[in-house]
Amino acid sequence: MRQILELLERDAQLTPDTIATMLDLPVDEVRAAIAGWEASGAIRRYRAVIDWDKVDDDPTSEEVTAFIDVSLTPARGVGFDDVAERIARFEEVRSVYLVSGTQDLRATVTGRSIRAVSDFVSQKLSTIDRVRSTATHFVLRTYKRDGDTFTVAEPDHRLPVTP
Repeated sequence: MRQILELLERDAQLTPDTIATMLDLPVDEVRAAIAGWEASGAIRRYRAVIDWDKVDDDPTSEEVTAFIDVSLTPARGVGFDDVAERIARFEEVRSVYLVSGTQDLRATVTGRSIRAVSDFVSQKLSTIDRVRSTATHFVLRTYKRDGDTFTVAEPDHRLPVTP
């Protein structure tokens, strides 16, 4: 059954009929499994991955994305969970991860401008109790996201080899 989820994660447009054919399973079994995962919340949503550079002609409508590393002071009994959950509730925050290394959390944040993201960090994020420091890294260009490459492959300029 895990194979069904892996296929849907790679391509959410696959139909139960197609998945059943690919995995040699009964269609009703695939439909029932997907419906069960949707009802339980295991499948959270279906989404498209969009290359906005190919769609959007208006440079003023672009969103700015930043990765913000957060260093925290842990609390007895909850560790970092309560602060991570609080950060996750902000509208600007797209994801929050507990990470290894010198920082404790990494948040992905979007805003209408660099100023909007910096205001979020200085006025909302850094004022949370137990946040010791933040480090903001702005995304300048996206090469690959969620397994999809956003660059055009260069043609192979090598000469063919013949025997």
